[in-house]
Amino acid sequence: METSTLPVDVRPAPWTGRFDGDGAEHRRWWQAISPYSGGDAAARTRPAVVVGFCSDEGVRRNQGRVGAAAAPAAIRAALGPLAYHLDRSVFDAGDVVVEDEALEDGQQRAGTVVSALLDAGNLTVLLGGGHETAFASYLGVAGSSAVSGTETDSGKRLGVLNLDAHFDLRDEAVPSSGTPFLQMARAEAAAGRELQYAVVGISEANNTRTLFDTADRLGVKYLLDEDCSAGAAEEFVASFLAGIDVLYLTIDLDVLPAATAPGVSAPAAYGVPLPVISAVCRQVAASGKLLHLDVAELNPEFDVDSRTAKVAARLVNTLLD
Repeated sequence: METSTLPVDVRPAPWTGRFDGDGAEHRRWWQAISPYSGGDAAARTRPAVVVGFCSDEGVRRNQGRVGAAAAPAAIRAALGPLAYHLDRSVFDAGDVVVEDEALEDGQQRAGTVVSALLDAGNLTVLLGGGHETAFASYLGVAGSSAVSGTETDSGKRLGVLNLDAHFDLRDEAVPSSGTPFLQMARAEAAAGRELQYAVVGISEANNTRTLFDTADRLGVKYLLDEDCSAGAAEEFVASFLAGIDVLYLTIDLDVLPAATAPGVSAPAAYGVPLPVISAVCRQVAASGKLLHLDVAELNPEFDVDSRTAKVAARLVNTLLD
């Protein structure tokens, strides 16, 4: 499917960055990425496609600090100057924009984009946005043939791995950035499946007993932030990966310490160190099971020296390496 047929609101804009030369040995992200026009049929490795989800309506509904709608542009700006060492083609399909509080419509449209790109054989990267981005991602992944199946393929076991200080399992009348994983659980139940959901980095101090009870009732696997040593995180993720066929990875940047990621709606007093989060990303990338990923909760208005945006860019780069 070409960009012109995808329901995006903003077409890809030119990327920018430092210029050291035109040769492959000088190449940076801004020189390597191209507007999506149907993928790379001759690619030896699976192409990746970046899509922006410009939304902070879910954060507003969840009474957080708004500003995440500007995050996709900030992450692209941080990715652009990075040296390009990837052995895959990367494309930009533009942005889906949530306006006039129409979150649910935006999530549906972003999900349609992700499904189409997945079905075309791409690895998809959704740049949020608040963590309402996660339900948009889920709609895209669950609607793809990799999960829903085809006439000859009954689909694969989907796992959702969340790097996050919060469960985001709130039971609210109106969906928000705090509800996406309960929405997923209910959607999976309606489809006759059980949500396979695991979280690395849960802050006990920032999740009520009700949220822990909901997690336990749904069979959610989780690792507390204070228990996230490199070895414990690796073992936890390996155990989760062993029970699934394909993975949707979602990164809420507030999983990181506030000193590392100040530009989020809810900065973490404790958090999981960046080397541990980066190692999890490498582990996921090496598993061969990564189907889709997103990065959420960057709020450029509260960032310091683009620190959080640069961390987001490094993690995306690591996951596509």
